[in-house]
Amino acid sequence: MSLRPHLTATFLLGLPLVGTHVGRMLIGVTDTVLIGRYGVVELAALVLATSYFFILVMLGSGYALGVMGVIASARAQGEAAELRRATRMTLWVSVLHCVVIAPLMWWSGPILIALGQEPQVAALGQLWLRVMLFAMPPVLAGMVFNSYLAALGRPNLVLAITVIGLPVNALLNWLLIFGHWGLPELGVRGSGLASLTVNWLQLAALAGCAAWLPEGREYHLFQRLWRPDWPAFRGVLALGLPIGLTLVAETGMFTGANVLMGWFGAEALAAHGIALQIAGLTFMVHLGISNAATIRVGTAHGGGDAAGLRQAALAAIILSAGFAVLPMTAFLAIPELLTGLYLNPSDPRAPQIVALAASLMVYAGLFQLVDAMQAIALGILRGMQDTRVPMWLAIFSYWLVGLPAGWALAFPLGMGPPGLWLGLLCGLSAAAVLLMTRFWRAAPRPDGAAALVRGAQPR
Repeated sequence: MSLRPHLTATFLLGLPLVGTHVGRMLIGVTDTVLIGRYGVVELAALVLATSYFFILVMLGSGYALGVMGVIASARAQGEAAELRRATRMTLWVSVLHCVVIAPLMWWSGPILIALGQEPQVAALGQLWLRVMLFAMPPVLAGMVFNSYLAALGRPNLVLAITVIGLPVNALLNWLLIFGHWGLPELGVRGSGLASLTVNWLQLAALAGCAAWLPEGREYHLFQRLWRPDWPAFRGVLALGLPIGLTLVAETGMFTGANVLMGWFGAEALAAHGIALQIAGLTFMVHLGISNAATIRVGTAHGGGDAAGLRQAALAAIILSAGFAVLPMTAFLAIPELLTGLYLNPSDPRAPQIVALAASLMVYAGLFQLVDAMQAIALGILRGMQDTRVPMWLAIFSYWLVGLPAGWALAFPLGMGPPGLWLGLLCGLSAAAVLLMTRFWRAAPRPDGAAALVRGAQPR
């Protein structure tokens, strides 16, 4: 069978998913740019706080990402009850996660200080995190509805809701950070309140689509939502927790890098945050393609189509690798132009921060391809509901290779901030090689392997 239909299908499914991830990231970019023009210390606090928040979100998002493949597989098999049960219990687990991590957000200041951060930066970070504690439920529940709608073939609705939220978030940030139109000047806290408001509005819109969309009415998703289904609950935990821990392993490497960068001071942390956010924006493209791969591989998995599964995976790899060339070129060619957008030119510290951020962008360009490949490999493996072994491979790559290498290069070997980023490149490269090897060894072959696909279990 030709690969072209798979490339087309993955592209068409992935495009709105990419747009959704980029839109979410742009919301964060808007917050960072506006705070960066408010003050450097506030920018450093937001960089630290958002990375702290992000790692807790990633731990809880594994359930939403895992259910995407389950929904696609159940839909391919005509198992409406299984689809409904898995989605409902994913909502339950996501809300439970919010309750469990609440103390870590409310008392985050002492934790940040214990990690070696400046007291003023830690205090401002805690201020933002206490507001965002109440944004965690709509963020995680929204991810579940994103997966549900995407697996039903309607990712365009998720994209539309995300895009509409962009100008609303920008306006609220401008008003609440700087105190325009007679509103109080709230700084970092204002940025958190803007994000809180937008996330609840987006959740309401997503839930409405899930309830009234013609494709979803047959599943009666909200009927008896309060009733527990403990076998499905345990299944969601077993599949999603390893995914969450995998994501924590990766985001934890970057969060650890944020903490280590904070040892160089607020200016270095601000530069690091700028470079990391620009790189993260391009990563959203690969994450969207990875989500599309999860759905398409999950559909083939449910239908016992071994050949289709491998071709769907290959299509995602080709699309992601092709895109990686574009940001790689931009990061190497115009780093100062990109990083200079984040700071007020009149700030006397801006030239130093822009110069350091631009030097880090070189390393961001170098790890584009390997970052793409590890993301795609994880998406493919989730479609096969293979999550446990990839979790251990990710932990090894990020925590036993990436972060130690970054620390050694930055401090004992004296490379400073660039050494930290070179370590990140080492960790992402290890993950890309190990996870891709895992998939191509585990993927069923078309010659009589359909039964293996049907019998695949989470490992």
